[in-house]
Amino acid sequence: MTPPDWHITGDLAQFLTRAGEFLRSRPALHTVHLTVTEALRSRGLRIYGEGDPVFGVLERDGEVRAAFFRTPPGRLMLTPLTAGEATGLAAQLALRGDKLPGVMAELDTAAEFAKEWGRRTDSTADLHARQRLYRLGELTPPHPVPPGRPRIATANDREQLTRWYVEFTGAIGESGTSQDPGEWADARIAYGGITLWETPDGTPVSMAGITTKVAGQVRVAPVYTPADLRGRGYAGAVTAEVSRMARAANAEEVLLFTDLANPTSNALYQRLGYRPVEDFAGYDFHAGSALR
Repeated sequence: MTPPDWHITGDLAQFLTRAGEFLRSRPALHTVHLTVTEALRSRGLRIYGEGDPVFGVLERDGEVRAAFFRTPPGRLMLTPLTAGEATGLAAQLALRGDKLPGVMAELDTAAEFAKEWGRRTDSTADLHARQRLYRLGELTPPHPVPPGRPRIATANDREQLTRWYVEFTGAIGESGTSQDPGEWADARIAYGGITLWETPDGTPVSMAGITTKVAGQVRVAPVYTPADLRGRGYAGAVTAEVSRMARAANAEEVLLFTDLANPTSNALYQRLGYRPVEDFAGYDFHAGSALR
């Protein structure tokens, strides 16, 4: 039922063969697609849930124009589309009978897809969050630095990381679509992907993670400080440290997302040297009764 331009598959290798060069051509804008597909390739297709992932590539005249993936139970993740492309994809996925909990993409793409999906499926779309993607320019560490020091998390920190991951995903409203907390902690510990800020007595008070490097880019995620420890500079200090580490590891792009509803974090990251790249939106769908 899909038109010739869209190639939809459950085969990750096939998807990467078709879309890999396209995704790598704009590594900042495609950071989520690059890091998630690399995680699926290295750790297995069901690390985000029990459902089978779906991938799609839009080709026209032999050239890749766009791509998407979905790892159930998560949202559909789109690269930028024109209004017509977003409308066409929504129509095709609806005709396939796909059940989508939501969509995440740059602002215009997300809005156009959500509008057409609602029209086609008699569903409603609620704005979940607006996010801004930032790129690190010149790193400017915070001053003064809070008391304490950074250190890379180890297996001894697994329980702490697991607990904080649950708290973090709950705080951003993503607990239903996140990875198994223990598996997430194990994977991050394995490559040194979480740095802790600890007080002089050795108590961890904040964490910042970083993805593995793909196509020269890494993304800082997650950054979390328990609510009762915020406002003391810990998040800024640990984010500056992982940003420095990424640069030292020759990452060409160091990226992060922020929630636009949180002016504190947006101001913090800009003080550290992060500069806006693109705004994104996530919508949640509440399914209706029938196709139109």
